[in-house]
Amino acid sequence: MVLDKPAYEQLIDYLSSSKEIFQNNEGARPDAPTLEAVIEEQIGEQIITLCTQHQELETNHRSIIVREVDGIVYDIQQLLSDYWDKPAAPHQIEFVAEFAGLVKNIFDSAIADLLD
Repeated sequence: MVLDKPAYEQLIDYLSSSKEIFQNNEGARPDAPTLEAVIEEQIGEQIITLCTQHQELETNHRSIIVREVDGIVYDIQQLLSDYWDKPAAPHQIEFVAEFAGLVKNIFDSAIADLLD
């Protein structure tokens, strides 16, 4: 659905070129959620919104989305493995929220193509 699309490749390139955001977690509270938790929460919220907005999706399409989201989170983990278990700083949380929105946009486009 999206993992084999150029837009996804560009999104991963964007994340890769933005890794310096995760090198400095100054401002992160010791009790802050880990980067892993923030990523899973933000992407999860976006995918719930996606599925709510596209109620016409069939069950098999929703299953494909869930599988692909697992792949996306895996790719993110591979890129950010050095920071995965560290507390997230506010600027990192902001970036992840933006990135999760971009993930949703890619799925929105794929769904629009699918339903046309």
